[in-house]
Amino acid sequence: MTPEGATNTKTRMMYSLMSLGVATPVETISAFALYYIVDVKNLPATWFASFWFFYTVYNALNNPALGYASDRTRSRWGRRRPYILFGGLPYALTFALIFTTPFDGKTNPIGLLIYFGIFIVIWEGLYTALATGYYGLLPEMFGTYEERTDVAARMNIFQVIALILASVVPPLLWNSIGWAGMAISLAVISVVPLYIGYSSLFERADLKTDTSFPFWQALKSTFVNRSYLTATGAQAMRFVATGTLQMGMPFYLKYSLKVSDSMFSVIFGIAFAVAMLSLYPWRNWVANKLDSRRTLMLANLIMIFGVVPLGFSPSLPFTLVTAVIIGIGLGGLILIGDVIIAEVIDEDEVKTGHQRAGMFFGMSGFVITLSGLLVSSVFGLIMPAFGYDTLLDVQPASVDMGFRIFLTAPTSIGFLLAIFLLWLYPIHGPYLQSIKDALVRKHATAGE
Repeated sequence: MTPEGATNTKTRMMYSLMSLGVATPVETISAFALYYIVDVKNLPATWFASFWFFYTVYNALNNPALGYASDRTRSRWGRRRPYILFGGLPYALTFALIFTTPFDGKTNPIGLLIYFGIFIVIWEGLYTALATGYYGLLPEMFGTYEERTDVAARMNIFQVIALILASVVPPLLWNSIGWAGMAISLAVISVVPLYIGYSSLFERADLKTDTSFPFWQALKSTFVNRSYLTATGAQAMRFVATGTLQMGMPFYLKYSLKVSDSMFSVIFGIAFAVAMLSLYPWRNWVANKLDSRRTLMLANLIMIFGVVPLGFSPSLPFTLVTAVIIGIGLGGLILIGDVIIAEVIDEDEVKTGHQRAGMFFGMSGFVITLSGLLVSSVFGLIMPAFGYDTLLDVQPASVDMGFRIFLTAPTSIGFLLAIFLLWLYPIHGPYLQSIKDALVRKHATAGE
């Protein structure tokens, strides 16, 4: 760090690079796990939805548990860094194994479900530990709003690259080297930046003796925090919307627009490229002039203008235009999502005297994970109602309307609810400034 306590450009860049390794596997799972298991490997949709319910409950519960463990960890490597050091390689390996199942739902659906279930459960636990350690360092390493928005822009450039790798590249790879080859390639791409960036990580000396709260007290303090509830609730609704969009797009292209699923790469490539190019304009022209709250409200509104036309899209070119609008909105969402949680962590540190980034990011993961349950449940309810059946060689014409509804209605509702919750978010204006001032005094006292 510099003498003033601000991080230098190299530290911010190396930390940001690691988001490429964190995000690529999880975004690939989000985009293609359902498509691979249901449409390629022929697991019945109702089986998948039922399993996903229990998997999501497990996924949600391990977030606060591992977040709390991160806050309490004491080791020679620190409290966040060991989760990255020892979790990175297994995280990439189990991701690759998910897409190498030897079973098919037409001949052995039980074997397919067991194989998929085992490896995705192991993978998800590793992801939660890794991500909690990584994101838990964000408010600790970068103390000012300007630093955080700069880091957020840089890390989300790499996250957009990860989104492109996860959403655009896989169809190109599985059509040439198969699903297993695709997964292995992305696993290698993921693990390298994790360990390249690891050397840049540091932890604040004044937190080495921070023992946090007892677990149940930590839960209570988190769930009575209005700032946390509104910020994380808005994030959860955003993930309901974007998760639906990401999950439904391959089906929408195939069954509504009647185009190759490889066009998924083009549409999301446009959206993610626009998002990446818009990150610094969002930071310099919007976020640093407004605040995290109003920036996210605007980004969610733009997303609504992008997704609603998909329900009426007559052709692929029309859909490509909407991808540009979605990309602009997505840029704002991914820039500020972690920054607003860092503000909640700052407020809590002022109130409690403890820096509980692990617990807050873990609890945010808990709430956001439950949003995935909502997405898969809506899919399981809507699509069978419109006649979608994975065992049919030819789907009925009615699935066209089903996928249009699935792609637009839950997304619009999610973005609207996010805007409402952000309107209720209290950390802005003079109150936000008072938190910043209190933290400056606290850290100055700790350094004496």
